[in-house]
Amino acid sequence: MIQDPHQTHADIASQPDSDPTLTATEPAAEPASAEPLDAARLAAEVASLKDEVSRQKDQLLRAVAETENVRRRLEQQADDRGKYAISNLAKDILSVADNLRRALESIPAEARADDPTANKLAEGVELTERGLLATLERFGIKKIEAVGQRFDPHLHQAMMEIEDPSQPAGTVVLEMQAGYVLQDRLLRAAMVGVSRGGPKPLPGDAGLDTTA
Repeated sequence: MIQDPHQTHADIASQPDSDPTLTATEPAAEPASAEPLDAARLAAEVASLKDEVSRQKDQLLRAVAETENVRRRLEQQADDRGKYAISNLAKDILSVADNLRRALESIPAEARADDPTANKLAEGVELTERGLLATLERFGIKKIEAVGQRFDPHLHQAMMEIEDPSQPAGTVVLEMQAGYVLQDRLLRAAMVGVSRGGPKPLPGDAGLDTTA
C-alpha cells in the first residue's frame, strides 16, 4: 500500500485495520432453478407424436396390403399364361376338328348303310375325331354342347332364327359350327340357329354352364 507523504505516523496508526470480509472473494451465486415444464405443451407434443405414429402405421399397412395385391396379380397373370398360352394353337387345331366333322356330315346315312366301304371310312373319321377331342380335353379345351340348350350370347353366335313351335323360343335347334371353351374362357362361340314361335322359356330354365 502506497503511503500518503503528508500522513504522519500517528495518522497511519489511527486508521482501522481493513475488514478481511470486504476483500475476500464473494462465493458464486447459485444458478437459477429450471423453469417447471409446461404440462399442456408436453401433452400436446405427446399427442402429436401419437398422431404421427398412427399415420406411419396406416401407411405401412397400406403398403403391405398393396404389396400383397401386386403379388396376387402377378401370380394370377403367371397362372393365366400357363392356362391360356395354347389358345392360338388351339384355334388352329379347331379347324382340323371342323374338317373332320364336315367330312362325316358329307356322307349320307343311306350311303353308310348301303356301302360298307363308305361306312368304314366314316368310322375311321369318327375315331379320329374322338381322339382329337380327347386330346383337346386333356389340355382344358372342351366342346360346347349347344343343341337343345337355351341360347346364351356368351357362348353362342346366332346365325339364323328357325320357326319351330315344338321348342321354347330361344332354344338352340341347329349347330352350324361347334364352339369350344379353354378352361373357363370362351375359345370360340358356337354358330347356331335359334328357335322362334314356340312357348316362352320357363323363368328358371338354365342355359349352358359358362364355367365348363
